[in-house]
Formats: sequence, C-alpha cells, structure tokens
Amino acid sequence: MNMEEYILNDVAIRHFSDKIGDLQNDFNQLTYSHLPVENNGIYMGCISENDIRCFDAEKSIEDYQYALEGFFVRDTDYWLDILESFAQNNSNILPVLDSENEYLGYVELNEIMGIFNETPFLNEAGNIIVVEKGFKDYSLSEISQIVESSNVHLLGLFVSKIENDLAQITIKINPTGINEVIQSLRRYGYNIISQHQEDAFNKNLRDRSKYLDKYLNI
Repeated sequence: MNMEEYILNDVAIRHFSDKIGDLQNDFNQLTYSHLPVENNGIYMGCISENDIRCFDAEKSIEDYQYALEGFFVRDTDYWLDILESFAQNNSNILPVLDSENEYLGYVELNEIMGIFNETPFLNEAGNIIVVEKGFKDYSLSEISQIVESSNVHLLGLFVSKIENDLAQITIKINPTGINEVIQSLRRYGYNIISQHQEDAFNKNLRDRSKYLDKYLNI
C-alpha cells in the first residue's frame, strides 16, 4: 500500500497560538473528532472536539496543551496497523509523520476502511463461521489446517472477541463445503457460535428433539 495517495492536507494543522473559539467554530463545520496541532513547526499532538467544547473560547491552545493527545502514524505503516490505531485512539483522523517526525498531513478513517472493504475477506462471496475456544487453547494455524484439509479455500480469519478467557474467531471460507468444515472444527474442540442451515449436526439434534417431543406426547 502506498500511503502517499491517502494523505490529505485539506484541513491545515492548528497552532499553539490559535484561539479556542476559532477551533470551536472549526469543529462546527467539520466532521473530525480531532485536529492536529503544531508549535514552531513541530507536531505536538491532537486536540479533541469533546475537550474543546469545555475550554474557554478566549484562551489559546497553548493554555490547554496538557489536553493534547500525542497519537500519530508513520507514512511507512501498513493499512492494518493504521486501522488498529484508529480503534485504539477513538479517532476518525490520524496525523502522518515521516521518519524525521515531519508532519505530512493526515489520513481519514473512511479512506482506510475503504481499503479493508476491497479485501477478499469482505469483497469475495463466501460463508462466515464464528467459533469459540479457550484463549490459551485456540490456534489460528490449526484452524487454517482444519479448513484447508477439508479442501475448502480460506479467505481470511481474525480474533473477533476475547472475553472471560474465551476467544471468538471469525472465519471466512469459499461458498462450498461449509458443513464438512463445521464438523471438523467441532472434532477439534471448537464451539460453533454462528448458525448455519447447512449444519447437519444441529439439524440432527433438532430432528431428534422433535421425535422425543412427539414420543413423550403419545
């Protein structure tokens, strides 16, 4: 990925001497959660809209420099690392610095999400399976092996949730062979969280349950 084509400079970096009132007006016209700030040509951090709303309009950014958030990304960072930084900083804008810490501009969340939308994980037709296993017990390499040993093509997988020592892994495979993959995952101790009409195991359980209900009602 060439970061240069995604770096924007439509909104100028703000300065320590800028008045808070001016920034409040800027945020009224923009959809950004933060704005980058510099002092004497050096990037100092980002100031958030939520903080700006609480500050005295007559003071300058320098008076509130303690509120600056120092996050940024490098122009050499991979798009997935940038997406992670967006999530960690709860921001929809990220300043971009080069190896010499020179401010180059910023990237927008929507632009980086657009890259993600073009990946085979989202763009290719396929089936989604969500499995659950103990955090210390699951293995992405094992899951990959299980899927591919069923002669099914793996389009992607990631850890989508971790809670109470359990990890949920979201898997995307090509449109065929889902039932065989599901049964293989169960044999390796993975609990299937997602619901699938093709799941023969669950179908058999439902059929047996209906038969038992019918028997008990005789």
